[in-house]
Amino acid sequence: MLSSRPFRTESRPPMAKRSRLAGRPGQRRPLQRTAAPRPAGSAPVAPPPTSITPEEEARAAELEAQIVAEEQAATEARNARARGRRPDGEVVVASGTIAARASDEYRYVARDLRRIAVVGGFLIAVMVVLEILVNALHLFTL
Repeated sequence: MLSSRPFRTESRPPMAKRSRLAGRPGQRRPLQRTAAPRPAGSAPVAPPPTSITPEEEARAAELEAQIVAEEQAATEARNARARGRRPDGEVVVASGTIAARASDEYRYVARDLRRIAVVGGFLIAVMVVLEILVNALHLFTL
């Protein structure tokens, strides 16, 4: 089989060979670490206390009360938003027939179709105005 490309006589620099032993993620040998020797004059580290002080307990109770208050505020805000979406306090039941669940979705579909119709009507109106300006009034040429 003959090639349409001419044979190259210049030599390319050789490519570096890849090693199979190193360079792969997760394939390195673990580092050999030894414990650092302690200075001679240092005292051993005391273990942490097993009991908490009254100040720490009061601070923990304060933080817990703050977290509970934030969670309650978030729950109330979420419920208020949910009530705002449903007219007349209508409650949606998660279980039910497919038709019952789909009826809730039809409102969204109808809203989306109205938006599509408005945008399409606006685009057609712009095209009609341009047609009048270009062809009827000869205001400018395209």
